[in-house]
Amino acid sequence: MRHLIGLLLAAALAATGTAATAQTFPTRPIKLLVSYPPGGASDLIARVFAAPLSERLGQPVVVENRPGANGNVAAEAAARAAADGYTLFLGPSSVFAINPHLYARMPIDPLKDFAPIASLIENELVLAANTKLTEGMDFRSFIALAKKSDPPLFYASIGNGSEHHLAMELLKRAAGIELTHVPYKGGGPAAVGVIAGNVAAMFGGGSVVPLVKNGQLHALAVTGPTRSKVLPDLPAIGEVYPGYEVTLWQGLFAPAGTPAPVLARLQKEAEAVRLMPDVAAKIAAAGAGEPWVMTKSEFVAHIRADNDKFGKVIDSIGVKVQ
Repeated sequence: MRHLIGLLLAAALAATGTAATAQTFPTRPIKLLVSYPPGGASDLIARVFAAPLSERLGQPVVVENRPGANGNVAAEAAARAAADGYTLFLGPSSVFAINPHLYARMPIDPLKDFAPIASLIENELVLAANTKLTEGMDFRSFIALAKKSDPPLFYASIGNGSEHHLAMELLKRAAGIELTHVPYKGGGPAAVGVIAGNVAAMFGGGSVVPLVKNGQLHALAVTGPTRSKVLPDLPAIGEVYPGYEVTLWQGLFAPAGTPAPVLARLQKEAEAVRLMPDVAAKIAAAGAGEPWVMTKSEFVAHIRADNDKFGKVIDSIGVKVQ
């Protein structure tokens, strides 16, 4: 009986402690770890979100850049931090959907070592081609060109195993075409290669849109579920090949084991910031994407679906990073 009473008292004290934690959280600054260096899209998203999130939480949200290993460096630091809500991770889709299949050794298991808080931003890719090669062509015409080209056309990506690379591999499967991959070290060099005619086409993010608008690249289609607000005349590839969709996303995560009331507070405030018009405007103006509105359960399901989709592609093409 004494043992049972002790257990009941311990449970009551734990529940009281959790409730008190939720009511007082946060009482000190929060770190937001970012996977890429200052100046890029991820860094911009983090800083645009951090300012209003700080105001709503009543404590500074301090952005800390931890670049390296395609996001794994920041992910490992965040996953191994204390599960108390004071270390958060701006998680890119690559860490959760690609890296577990791409890296021969992963320092963590992103699907198990993080607690998803909220979806934040989603961005699509643009299929952009050399202007001389594809002059007067639309997306279907480009596919027809690729089907009859012998040897196959070359295409650029920002690197082996990137979403840009895998998006083209998925298109090859959907369209039944052959293309030869040429990996570049980043989006800038890849775009230069397409403009110069060294390669025929590439999938690019928001950084290729200005090159399309000034005529240096010819845009053919987008990878999102719907047409782009920025380039509305382009078809979504899914209109031609149903089921095709590739998006890059960013979400907010905490270490697994973070108390549920703390997660709930963070989710509430992050979702409120996500809907602020000035936040959306700043991110859209930089070409970094649009607010990605999902319920928490939908977000979790999407993470697992992307992990499965890209895992199959990576296994089929045999690309690995040691």
